Amino acid sequence: MMDFARARRTMVDTQIRVNDVTDSRIVDALMAVPRENFVPDALRPLAYLDDDLAVKGETGSRTARYLVEPMVLARMIQAAEIGPADRVLDVGAATGYSSAVLGRIAGSVVALEEDGDLVAQARQALGGESQVVVVEAGLGAGAPDRAPFDVILLQGAAELVPQSLLAQLAEGGRLVAIVGTGRAAKCLVHVRIGQEFSIRPAFDAAIPLLPGFAAPRGFVF
Repeated sequence: MMDFARARRTMVDTQIRVNDVTDSRIVDALMAVPRENFVPDALRPLAYLDDDLAVKGETGSRTARYLVEPMVLARMIQAAEIGPADRVLDVGAATGYSSAVLGRIAGSVVALEEDGDLVAQARQALGGESQVVVVEAGLGAGAPDRAPFDVILLQGAAELVPQSLLAQLAEGGRLVAIVGTGRAAKCLVHVRIGQEFSIRPAFDAAIPLLPGFAAPRGFVF
C-alpha cells in the first residue's frame, strides 16, 4: 500500500519549498490536505506528481478538467497574499482540492464549479471543511450574490479574465490567474483600486485552459 503521508512530505520538500514558496501557512496546508482524496481511485498513486492531474476526461463538447500542479497552485496562493479573515472565490474548483487548501489559510472559501459530477465529488470530499461552501454555477459568472471577495483564484488558465469576475472584487481585492497559453502564459495579479485594476506579473507558468475562458475567435492575445 502506498504511503500517502510520505508522498505528501516529498511533494512539499521537492516541489514547494524549492520553488520560492516561503509562506509557512501554505506549506502547512499542503501538508495537511490529502490530495489523494480528491482524485479518481485509479489515479490515487499519481496524486503527488509535479503535474496537472486530470480528474475528468474530455466528453463531447466538454474539455478535460484538472487539478492544477501543486507548485503552481502554491505560488498562486502566495501571490494572492491571503489574510486569515479574507473571503475567497475559488473558480473552477473541480473536486475541491484547491478549496480545501485555501480553507486552511483564508476566513472562508466559495468553491465555484459548473460541472455537476465534479460538484458532487467536491461536496463529498469537502464534507469536513466547514470554511468551504461549494456552489454550482457557471465559472465566468462567479458568485455575485456572495460578493465582494478579497481574493479570487482561477484553477485553470484564461486567455481573457472576465470583467464579471473582476467586478466581484472588494476594494484592494486580488484576482490571481494564469493568463495566456503555452510559453507566453504568466501568473498575473489584478488588484482593485476603486473602479480601476492594476496588474502585475508574478511568475511564468502554463496550465490547462478553464472551459469558457478562451478568447473570442479573431482576438489577438
